Amino acid sequence: MSSSTASRPPSPPSPPSRPSPSPCAATPGGDGTAFGPTVAAVAVAGALLPFSVTGAAVALPRMAEQLGASTGAAQWVQNAFNVAFAALPLAAGSLADRTGRRRVLLGGIALAGSAALLVGLAPSILWADLARAVQGCGAAAVLASGAAVLAHATSGRRRGFAFGVLGAAFGSGLALGPLAAGAMVELAGWRSVFLLIAALSGPAWLCARQAPESRGPGTGAFDVAGAAVFTLGLACLSCVFVRAATAGWAAPSTLGLLAAALTLVAGFAVLEARRGERAMFDVRLFRRPEFVAVVCQPFTVTLGFVVLLVDLPGYLQGVGGRGTFTTGLLLLPLTLPVLVLPLLGGRLAACTSVRTVLTGSSLLIATGALLLPLLTPGSSWPVLACPLLPFGLGVGLAFGVMDDAAVGTVPVEQAGAAAGIFNTMRITGESVAVAGTAAFLTTLTGAGLRARHVPATEAGRLAGRAVQGQVADGRRAVLAEALTSSFHTLGLVLAALSLLGALLTYLALSPVRGRIAASSRPMS
Repeated sequence: MSSSTASRPPSPPSPPSRPSPSPCAATPGGDGTAFGPTVAAVAVAGALLPFSVTGAAVALPRMAEQLGASTGAAQWVQNAFNVAFAALPLAAGSLADRTGRRRVLLGGIALAGSAALLVGLAPSILWADLARAVQGCGAAAVLASGAAVLAHATSGRRRGFAFGVLGAAFGSGLALGPLAAGAMVELAGWRSVFLLIAALSGPAWLCARQAPESRGPGTGAFDVAGAAVFTLGLACLSCVFVRAATAGWAAPSTLGLLAAALTLVAGFAVLEARRGERAMFDVRLFRRPEFVAVVCQPFTVTLGFVVLLVDLPGYLQGVGGRGTFTTGLLLLPLTLPVLVLPLLGGRLAACTSVRTVLTGSSLLIATGALLLPLLTPGSSWPVLACPLLPFGLGVGLAFGVMDDAAVGTVPVEQAGAAAGIFNTMRITGESVAVAGTAAFLTTLTGAGLRARHVPATEAGRLAGRAVQGQVADGRRAVLAEALTSSFHTLGLVLAALSLLGALLTYLALSPVRGRIAASSRPMS
């Protein structure tokens, strides 16, 4: 997951307002801020962001079954969150610069926590989908303001420590999320995953009240048009994949949504180019090849990591017949490296180059993808670790480099815009990848079922439910065969894309040594 997408570098610390008493009260740090509560608030809120994705992925099969959800409606449990989460960080960061970063952080925590409570109490899948969209809005606000609040509230060694804690929080949400969610679903049901998010949001909100307020200097009018067009474009693009999985890629409704998405995205680019320095999304940065290479890197990482993190739980629980807790254990080779390797990635880049680390990361991901055909419904832990561990190693190393590389390839006065674009592209890649891969697997599995003499009217429905982890006992064998074959094909596609990403990264980036200095550069 990402750090902040605030549109400008953090402003110099200003005298903090006197905080009101709360359970998180602490002695202010040496720089005049409530250091402990601020770090705790941002870290807890940061850990909840990836857990909102990984936990929902593990809970989805039970959730869809108990709520009687159709294939399309169940897909929106993830898509609704991802669309809002991807589309709104730039707008939220721009709003935070104008109205106050702590204010946006508090609002984001409250919104995400309240929406998670509504999901946990949902009586229907439509209720859950709508609440997940609201939860994604709150998560975007947390993402856009959290790191900016830390940058303003800390300095020197404390800043390095604070961002180290934040990075560990993101990593723990990714690494431990599937395992924790699996245990909770087994012991207390799928609702407990979302109720936990709601419960932890309360202490995070109380601690965030201790943080100092800050605003960006020289902020102009909020780019309402840009935010609206970008959000609609991304929503249409996600709808394309959901519609394609049920109606087919050549259906008029699918093609119409695709045309609308492309038109809106193109319109957004034109709109932002005309606004110049007032734009929310500075498209002029894409004139720099090295910046384009770094910004496109998350798509390789997303396709190799988030896709498996979201889709493998359903496979292992459905055709594999594994429990949710066992599924979390099987995913540890994929998730644990993301918790422990980011710091090593930064050190390697300092000793070698950004190009070396990012190219090597893509090659590791390609290796894992090429080994994905080892996957079978009954794969043992060592066999499953063969493809998953290279994925995890590649992603863990890349996470330690990408953020600072994005701002390191542009002039310092454009660092805030670069960070905003990078994180928007990263989360947009996640949203598109999750929706697109579900449609890809559903389409391939449906075709495989038809080739195995399953009636066409039944194949699409069975395929969609199987991708979400719901497998009819009478069709388990044929579904396992078709879905496993689809995952093997997905591995070849991921390998090709990762190898292409490795080549483009190597060609576009110069071997600059020692460019990564995250501990000394304020994150924006």
